Amino acid sequence: MSEHWTVPAWAAAGVLVATALLVLLGLGLAIAAHRTVRRRRAELDVLRAGVEAAEAARAELEARLARVERAQRPATAGGSSTAPHVITHLGEPSAATRDEPVEAVRIEGPLLADLVLRESAVQVGSLAAGLRRALAPEGRARVRAEMRRDLRSSRKQRRADLRAARRDVAARRRTVSP
Repeated sequence: MSEHWTVPAWAAAGVLVATALLVLLGLGLAIAAHRTVRRRRAELDVLRAGVEAAEAARAELEARLARVERAQRPATAGGSSTAPHVITHLGEPSAATRDEPVEAVRIEGPLLADLVLRESAVQVGSLAAGLRRALAPEGRARVRAEMRRDLRSSRKQRRADLRAARRDVAARRRTVSP
């Protein structure tokens, strides 16, 4: 009889332990899933804040672009002008002879600095890139090889000229002396 009771007792204990392990495993998975959801929500909030900041920056840039376009667009009495932009007005009456006053366009400080410095910065960058390329070891080696080639060809030409001159002198001596 003792054997009869021990097998079901071990089976019951095994089932209890397995159930406890499954419950603990389920709790662990639930906690891990909850942490993942919280982490994803935090990431989503950060992304939403980034999107809002990007949209605000885009709106600000569009407003600045509109201001720049308004400043660059010539003002006409009828509203927007469809005529092409002309630098000179040769043959047209000058501003001094026209009846309407000419309005000066006010350019803000940062925009003025941008307009003034942009071309200079491009030119300086271009000059620096050109100097960097010209002074690179490959460029110097190429110049050195070209100079050697020119030097050799000029020596060869001088020797050929000297031989031709000697031949001319010898020919003249032969014709002069009887």
